[in-house]
Amino acid sequence: MSTQASGSAARWPETPGALEREQANLARLAPAPWYPPDGPVAVGGCFMCFCCLEAGVETGFAAATVCRQGALEAAAVVAGEVRAPYVAGLLALREGPLLEEAVRAVGEPPDVLLVNATGRDHPRRAGLALQLGAVLDLPTVGVTHRPLHAHGAWPDDEQGAASPLVLGGAVVGCWLRTRAGARPLAVHAAWRTDPQTARQVVLAVLAGRRTPEPLRLARTAARAARAGQEKRRRTTGQ
Repeated sequence: MSTQASGSAARWPETPGALEREQANLARLAPAPWYPPDGPVAVGGCFMCFCCLEAGVETGFAAATVCRQGALEAAAVVAGEVRAPYVAGLLALREGPLLEEAVRAVGEPPDVLLVNATGRDHPRRAGLALQLGAVLDLPTVGVTHRPLHAHGAWPDDEQGAASPLVLGGAVVGCWLRTRAGARPLAVHAAWRTDPQTARQVVLAVLAGRRTPEPLRLARTAARAARAGQEKRRRTTGQ
């Protein structure tokens, strides 16, 4: 696993107004849809976590992975200062640049990327999962614990059962039961993916767990990097 320090935040809006305008522009685009090809598919995952250091400076740890046929092929973690607080609908201000760096750091890009964020389920129909895909030029699928604005009844309690998530009369994703007896995940159509493709991608990489494996491994890597830094701070007193 490689670990790098963060650098430029180029191509990401830096103010709420600029981000809202970019989201509105992205929502109007109609890129060619992506569908899983025949044969093994490289599925990536990215996740970000945070810790607060002295003087109010918050550090983010973004991790990305690539898996193929159940095996981890590549992983990377980047760390850097977080320059925006959490605001629903404006997550890209907080996470976008570091997540982009992490995905680029894995080297060969995946065929499709799972993102811990929403896509079309968004007040301007362009959540971070969609925007990150546009920036990286990669098909993306959002995977979250709950919808942002969409609504829908939970599916049956059996693995693979799904029910639509609807926003403004349009299906923007689905509730997906990834494991019987566990709370379903919200799976989101994002950049170049529709709800059916999003569901298909997630189901293909569950590895018997509730969370799809590329995203679970990225979450583990990001949290491990945060724990390592916190341990170093306690040891050195800095």
